[in-house]
Amino acid sequence: MTSPVKRLFGQTAIYGLSSILGRLLNYLLVPLYTSVFVNPADYGVVSELYAWVAFLIVLLTFGMETAFFKFIQKDGDKEKTFSTALISLLFVNGLFFIVLAIFHQDLARMLLFEHHGEYILLLGAIVGIDAISSLPLAKLRAEEKALRFSLIQFSAIGVNIALNLILMLGFVSPENPEKGVFYILVANLVSSLVKPLLLYKSFKLTTPFDKALFKKMIFYSLPLAIAGFAGIINETLDRILLKQMLYDPLIPESLNYAESQVGIYSASYKLAMLVAIFLQAYRYAAEPFFFSQMNKENKNHTYVKVMNAFIGLVCCVFLLVSLNLDVFKHFIQNESYWIGLKVVPILLLANVFLGIYYNQSIWYKLSGKTKYGAYIAISGALITVFVNVLFIPKYGYMACAWATLIVYFFQMVLSYLLGQKHYPIPYNLKKFVLYTGGALLIYAIAINVNIGGSYANLIFRNVLLLSFAAGIIVVERRPI
Repeated sequence: MTSPVKRLFGQTAIYGLSSILGRLLNYLLVPLYTSVFVNPADYGVVSELYAWVAFLIVLLTFGMETAFFKFIQKDGDKEKTFSTALISLLFVNGLFFIVLAIFHQDLARMLLFEHHGEYILLLGAIVGIDAISSLPLAKLRAEEKALRFSLIQFSAIGVNIALNLILMLGFVSPENPEKGVFYILVANLVSSLVKPLLLYKSFKLTTPFDKALFKKMIFYSLPLAIAGFAGIINETLDRILLKQMLYDPLIPESLNYAESQVGIYSASYKLAMLVAIFLQAYRYAAEPFFFSQMNKENKNHTYVKVMNAFIGLVCCVFLLVSLNLDVFKHFIQNESYWIGLKVVPILLLANVFLGIYYNQSIWYKLSGKTKYGAYIAISGALITVFVNVLFIPKYGYMACAWATLIVYFFQMVLSYLLGQKHYPIPYNLKKFVLYTGGALLIYAIAINVNIGGSYANLIFRNVLLLSFAAGIIVVERRPI
């Protein structure tokens, strides 16, 4: 690998330490939640609330992180760019919370949380704080202060884990699950507050708001915000639609059934998120890295090398989880949730395609043609809505999983075709076919070949995985 590529994956390793360990620590909460929430419907409530958090975070950051990375390279005045972006975030999020405080009871009724307006207030506070904190954290990424970034993230994660354990084990029982939902949100709110407290020096603005610069930044970032919002529809709308479409107001008992289906699907989705853990860590490092390479002569060579290595890695993660699902399923403590495990390989493969799309999407960010990102994401969102609305009533959460796979594959292909037209990067399609096709072939062999007991099958499957990983290393050392 070239030196810049090594630096990128080195940064990814540091970011990944906080992301991976943080997510793994959060996975330790899944057995806790699924044991306290004996009825999957209660876990479904938590999952739906956090689906809304994902929507709101995208809206309330409105692409300012990426705009910040772009304009510190373009204009060079980091402090002015940072101050302008941060002031805009403070204003938008302050206005959002005021509106939420006024209408939270009405919103609770609309979302079928009629007697729990406090959920809406807590949720709004969490997303507002996280949205505002995102820019100082982005500044650390731009300055390549990955260690400090990770320490801050670790601190927030540690507080969240500790409070969850104290509150859920000490004050919640299966007889009062509603308290569990409330305490989970309280723990998250306190942990979110850790970030601005540790970043307080970053909130001392040294330059005033620049109206002209803001106009340039918002013009650049709004298509990204639209793309992000449409993208989050692809990621989280299925859980919201699953509840809304399976609930029949004429049958009050159907609400519990709908929420239980959300809970089962969401618990299984957690296992598929192991690919997403790597994607998150990678994206933290990749976005500023790609921008730092944009003016270099060998940038395309670097982008291709990164893509090759990335595809090989995510395919290995896909096989690691899907071939060892009998082990990973024990993260879900309650066996009543295991009925949903059949969605995990589908969602893992979907996240492989999503990761490839993330890599490709750098073309419209580097070229400034961010409107294409919006077009791709909106197209995917329309497919998401169409497939889920059409098939959820008959197939339930299986429709959600297949819709996710279809959409991410579509976005990957569309992004590649548009990128080759507007900002061509000579990606190695042979390696894409070799790595993804090889991973799918090994998965098919592993699940259809039974060589004996469960331990023998486990060893056989992991030998296949190690062989695949070794093959990738050989191919990368001798490019085809």
